[in-house]
Amino acid sequence: MEDSLAVFDIDGVVADVRHRLKYLDGRPKDWDRFFAAADRDPVLAQGVELARSYAESHVLVWLTGRPEYLRDLTTAWLRAADLPAELLFMRPANDRRPARDFKARQLGRMKRESAVAVVVDDDPAVVARLRGLGYVVRLADWVPHSSTLQSAQENEGRT
Repeated sequence: MEDSLAVFDIDGVVADVRHRLKYLDGRPKDWDRFFAAADRDPVLAQGVELARSYAESHVLVWLTGRPEYLRDLTTAWLRAADLPAELLFMRPANDRRPARDFKARQLGRMKRESAVAVVVDDDPAVVARLRGLGYVVRLADWVPHSSTLQSAQENEGRT
């Protein structure tokens, strides 16, 4: 279905954030340095290949918990990875909802405009929530999901 959406997360799906997690280990967490290093994320080949495959027959949409102020950096990173960057939905400033709530709300808005064929995300809580809402969801399990990142996504609403 060429008009249907394939909705992909970025961190842990196509971008390898493991080199940045060290900034979240201490107290207080250094969110500025964590996000500033996003332009140096290595590509996750399995996720990039999957995204390109879906882009052949679907409209590829990015739905990330990254904050809106990282739009230019994220768009440049996607383009450098030879991925489309036109449809990028990011977390608004000061939005601290858990990732599962933020993404469920955004997907609800998207599906009013187009059918959502699949969602690909690395966060088990997001996957469980979206499956419960009836979406077809694929867990990106090619990189072990970090408990540090899990806390950032679900408890702190930061990514």
